[in-house]
Amino acid sequence: MPSAEEARNIAAFKRFHDAVNAHDLEALARTIDDFVLLDAEIRTPLPIDATGPEKLKRVWSMLFAVYPDLHLAVDDLIAAGDKIVVRNTVTGTQLGEFMGTAPTGTSVTYNEIFIFRFIDGHVAETWGVVDVLAQMRQIGLLER
Repeated sequence: MPSAEEARNIAAFKRFHDAVNAHDLEALARTIDDFVLLDAEIRTPLPIDATGPEKLKRVWSMLFAVYPDLHLAVDDLIAAGDKIVVRNTVTGTQLGEFMGTAPTGTSVTYNEIFIFRFIDGHVAETWGVVDVLAQMRQIGLLER
């Protein structure tokens, strides 16, 4: 059974997850503002000149521009103390430019793993590994 801290962090993550899958960028932005500390370290390897909640909002804006129907399915969620580890399967249709490639209309499925560190129920740090290679292969940027 999760501790009170772990349960609070899981509830915060689920609220964020539900906001992503609702496809409402304004509601997602409000959730991110509630969910992420202003000085949070968002370790996303994208050329974004922002920090904290603003960086995360830009990441999701970019993702939804490429995959407007993007959906996250949680495969595993592990809570331990102040951290949550989530393994997701992501699906979406490439209807926007991705890495210089025009929209293909191709459905993609890829995996990702993220670690979230919380302070008082708010995200203080994130680390992530996203299978960009699978995306590139599925939309035809690379041979399979």
